[in-house]
Amino acid sequence: MCLAIPMQITHINGFDARCSAKGAGRDVSLFMLQDEPVGVGDWVLINAGYALQKISAEEARESWELFDQILAGDAVSA
Repeated sequence: MCLAIPMQITHINGFDARCSAKGAGRDVSLFMLQDEPVGVGDWVLINAGYALQKISAEEARESWELFDQILAGDAVSA
């Protein structure tokens, strides 16, 4: 099973980007999104060093709320 993490793009250089979330930063590849316009400030789902999908800020917020519940050991309602 794979788990993609929402992160916000903070810097872009070609197909390479710097993304951050929850105080952590990662260098990621935008190669898989080359047909979709992305820019600084956009949210993307990251897995294994690749941005897989552009998502809205609302989707990112909802995802992080669920991750926070899971990490806290709270019951997660769908």
